[in-house]
Amino acid sequence: MLDPKILRDEPDKIRQMLKDRGIDFKLEKLFSAEKQRREFIVKVDNLRKKRNEMSIQVSSLLKSGKKDEAKKLVEELQVDGQTLTDLEFEQKDIEKEYARRAYTIPNLIHESVPRGLDETANKEIRKWGNIPKFDFQIQDHVDLSDNLDLVDLERAAKVSGARFYYLRNELVRLNQALINFALDFLVEKNYSLVQPPYLINRKSMEGAIIAEDFEDVIYEIKGEDLYLIGTSEHAMAAMHSGEIVEGKLLPIRYAGISTCFRKEAGAHGKDQKGIFRVHQFDKVEQFVFSRPEESWNEHERMIQIAEEFYQKLEIPYKVMLLSSGDMGKISAKTYDIEAWMAGQNAYREIVSCSNCLDYQARRLKIRFRDKTNEGTQYLHTLNSTLVATSRVLVSILENFQTKDGHINIPKALQSYIGKSTI
Repeated sequence: MLDPKILRDEPDKIRQMLKDRGIDFKLEKLFSAEKQRREFIVKVDNLRKKRNEMSIQVSSLLKSGKKDEAKKLVEELQVDGQTLTDLEFEQKDIEKEYARRAYTIPNLIHESVPRGLDETANKEIRKWGNIPKFDFQIQDHVDLSDNLDLVDLERAAKVSGARFYYLRNELVRLNQALINFALDFLVEKNYSLVQPPYLINRKSMEGAIIAEDFEDVIYEIKGEDLYLIGTSEHAMAAMHSGEIVEGKLLPIRYAGISTCFRKEAGAHGKDQKGIFRVHQFDKVEQFVFSRPEESWNEHERMIQIAEEFYQKLEIPYKVMLLSSGDMGKISAKTYDIEAWMAGQNAYREIVSCSNCLDYQARRLKIRFRDKTNEGTQYLHTLNSTLVATSRVLVSILENFQTKDGHINIPKALQSYIGKSTI
């Protein structure tokens, strides 16, 4: 959520952000709810202060033997007590209404983000690697995996439905090789390994995302306050909820490893074949808690780490800076890495790297303090995919295929899988 001070003092800034994102938001109702919330805070605090002062007066009057005057004040205290109770109930409703609206407004946008309402306004930052050239008719990953008995989609559909899969034989080992290489790689970059719960409650989920935007994406466990995670980012963001972190520990860098679950609602007709767009996949994620003044440097560090990873895998890619209308609502700035997929003859997104500023930290109440006698500040949160294995498997299968229908293993993974070809 946004700093309430910005809502009060810079309404035009909020209006411009919504325009740049192309979002229709009932902003005036949020402003009204925030104003009413502030008024009630003052009203309730003043009445509590008055009652405390009257209680002191009652005690003083009783000590002085002025029982009649004390009795009148006690009667007034009782009336004010009921008034306070009524106001507190009303205040809770006002706070809920404010929170409901404040939790759905998007984040501010960094000045470097290109303005535009869709992907056509995205900006290419740089490219790396040479697109592979073949002197034979290449296959896509579906045909390759069928021929090498690496994926079974038909039986997965029978057991679980569309967009599920069985990985088989050497692709199981290659998937694990990607995970193990990614974890070793991030440990070398001073990340701490985390395997989070795969189920989180709604309060934690709402701290990390705008829940109403994800209702059709995230799987809910019916009858329980639990949701399957769409990414380890959500669980890691909530990991320190309600805490005050020691400033000397920042930045805190986590490498999250998890299976991810997504409905992929609205994706009908897109990438229906194969394992590129699926309901379940493994992912290694970068997540960072940072000081506000250091978060933009952390953001650049994270995208550079992701780039180095794909350079080691010898996968050609390009880095895209997403436009204001194409990036997620909780992000202030997002880079995507798009990897070359030879079978599709196109670059496709495999990494999303975002700086969320203090947006998630405010929702989750995560602050930091340098000294025990100093005040606290909200920290910044950042997230970046390192590897979503199913998509990278597609790129490896298609880019490293050989004339005889086999797959060369990238050198960085050969020691993990114990061979150079499958």
